[in-house]
Amino acid sequence: MSRRRNRPDARDLHGILLLDKPLGMSSNKALQIAMAILRAAKGGHTGALDPLATGLLPLCFGEATKLAGNLLGSRKAYVAECRLGVTTTTADLEGEIVERRPVPTLDEVAIEAALATLRGRIVQVPPVYSALKQDGEPLYLKARRGEVVEVPPREVEIDRLELVSRTEDTLTLHVECGSGTYIRSLAVDLGEKLGCGAHLSSLRRLWVEPFRAPVMVSLDELREAAGQGSEAEDGLVLPVSAGVADFPALQLDAVASQAVSQGRQIDWPADRRAERSAAFDSDGRLLALVDCDEQGRIRILRGFNLPSQSPSGRGPG
Repeated sequence: MSRRRNRPDARDLHGILLLDKPLGMSSNKALQIAMAILRAAKGGHTGALDPLATGLLPLCFGEATKLAGNLLGSRKAYVAECRLGVTTTTADLEGEIVERRPVPTLDEVAIEAALATLRGRIVQVPPVYSALKQDGEPLYLKARRGEVVEVPPREVEIDRLELVSRTEDTLTLHVECGSGTYIRSLAVDLGEKLGCGAHLSSLRRLWVEPFRAPVMVSLDELREAAGQGSEAEDGLVLPVSAGVADFPALQLDAVASQAVSQGRQIDWPADRRAERSAAFDSDGRLLALVDCDEQGRIRILRGFNLPSQSPSGRGPG
């Protein structure tokens, strides 16, 4: 979701903030607060975390908002705590208790057998209380009105699912997954496979590709930096190019850079593989995401209009 600020002090800020979203705050609220602190004219987040979840929420500002869709579809990792024996209406702590069941004696062999069935390409049913839309309306609004909501199942990818620790009635899991995965649904499915039901009792997002080892910034740290001036607060914002770190870098000369900046086609470099790449000018400024069309020419997928002297668009190194 992208937002614009019309305040007199709003400025054109371009970059990505790796926010450590606090517990109990919506992603949209966190975005609004960060934009106000940074006085950013335009910003957006890259896929909401539920209020009860914490951890990495990449916030994109200015030209970086053009990368929000790419980051939304990226792989992600979480630490998830599942409470066994209790199911809720929302599949997490916020909902009302639907059922209580005794938790059987579970050894690690039984737990691993259940986890194994939830790895790889699986089918899951998203929670009724979710932001998914049906007939143009979020499902959670229908559910709150008491409507009967049927959510179609869909395929998701679970790349890694491992037991980290356990108590008598909780399992803490490390999860790495593709886009569209609901960890709440994963907790529900695990509880059913163990025969006792479960809900998600806590969730922390660890990383979002390409930010596999993120240095997260809290809102308090952002406020503290803002009190030290623009240079300090801007130092916490990564350049736009950080969002394309997983793409091969395509360095263009002055002539090719001008052509790409103007949206004109040029031949794909003969010494490069024809793969999706991040194109930079000779000064290291990010120009566009590009790939190769059927005629062997550069096709611009997403162009960036970054200030030539701004560090926000600089390339690797």
